[in-house]
Amino acid sequence: MKALSPGSDYQVEEERITFRIGNIRAIIDQQTLSVLATHEYELLVENHRRVVETMADGRAFLEMQDGGKLLLETSNHEELLSFFLEQAKKGLSIQRYKGLGEMNPEQLWETTMNPENRILLQVKIEDAVESDEIFTILMGDQVEPRRDFIEKNALNVVNLDI
Repeated sequence: MKALSPGSDYQVEEERITFRIGNIRAIIDQQTLSVLATHEYELLVENHRRVVETMADGRAFLEMQDGGKLLLETSNHEELLSFFLEQAKKGLSIQRYKGLGEMNPEQLWETTMNPENRILLQVKIEDAVESDEIFTILMGDQVEPRRDFIEKNALNVVNLDI
């Protein structure tokens, strides 16, 4: 950041970095630094670079599977995003289920039961009392403890299956 902004200064403290450019001060806390160090953030920065490159002349091309190309002429990033999302959704059917019981047998086989598609994991409970407490928080009737748990642990998630 300092190399990109001549005349800027920064101070590293125990839990944060304070960055100054003129009379503007930005504080980057430990939580933000940990996000900036993730692989996902690297991918985001790389994809942003590619979008900026793609939009440099105000035109974006999307190669189709059949070898053809679609052209979008815009300098608006939101239009580019909408264009790509529309193209990505073509031929897809997106469905949501609250549980496996809502699927018909063919869908259940395809998504969950088919040995070629499923992954079986062995779960070992090392602390039965703590496991029961967490299960009660996440699956219980009370919303507030579940919300607190999610807010407290949301940034620690490494792999989220949605």
